[in-house]
Amino acid sequence: MTMTRVGMTHGGEPPPAPPFADLRYEEAGPVARVIFDRPAKRNALSMRMSDELVSALELVRRSESVKVLVISGAGSTFCAGDDISEMRRWGNPDQVMRRVRFYQYMASSLEELDKITIAAVDGFAVGGGLEITMACDFVVATRRAVWGMPEVDVGITPGWGGTTRMARLIGRRLTKEINFLGALQPASRAVDLGLWNRAVADDALETSVEDLVRVLLSKNQQVLRQLKFIVNRGVEADLATAQGFEVMSAGLTGALSGLGEIPDADHGRGIDAFVAKGELWRTRRALADALWKD
Repeated sequence: MTMTRVGMTHGGEPPPAPPFADLRYEEAGPVARVIFDRPAKRNALSMRMSDELVSALELVRRSESVKVLVISGAGSTFCAGDDISEMRRWGNPDQVMRRVRFYQYMASSLEELDKITIAAVDGFAVGGGLEITMACDFVVATRRAVWGMPEVDVGITPGWGGTTRMARLIGRRLTKEINFLGALQPASRAVDLGLWNRAVADDALETSVEDLVRVLLSKNQQVLRQLKFIVNRGVEADLATAQGFEVMSAGLTGALSGLGEIPDADHGRGIDAFVAKGELWRTRRALADALWKD
């Protein structure tokens, strides 16, 4: 269990920190950390740990002070995937589908954070552990780290990224190889495939992540938020739609950089008129209501 200070919410009050048993949540200034804490089980994702991870991600999402989230594992291993010993507790096929949809929500919540996320990987990152890394923005691993999707040898299929996010990151042919064969792979191959960013010396993981965090915190944080949004949205869209996101982001950047006002914009007058039910609001509504009346 961990004691932690949490970031401020939109209402100005810190949200209550729930008690965690299977992970640790920490904050130090603009950096939050989630540490999977079941080392005796190689940090396998128990149902309780998954629930706690969603709660921790919600703390990060609501915080305006946190800029970077680092996810790691206790005991020299990242995460050995779902806790297979619990799977018979998932229930009937409908309940299994609900559980998998919850895990998809968990991964999407991580991927959609408006903070930069870093997976710091040592030891095993397999199955669900690998799926977590694929939902992060950066993955830095030790050279001894290993990864893979061994579900095929258990007679199950991945449910929250092992086929979908992976195919978007490395293509369908390599995704089939990784999933059909189920072999564990060295960290260097994940880097070669573009699945992870860097493999560093086994004793350099912490300092390498700290160096990356330092660089990220030196950037314009609003620009990082915009970049993450347009990259994540654009990769799922056709080229014209994706470039539309780039155009709108450029306009927002211009506005935030103080490049001048648009003469025929409202500059907030429409909002003020609606709240006060002023002349501008009444005129616009009357014109709209009177148009094309039979």
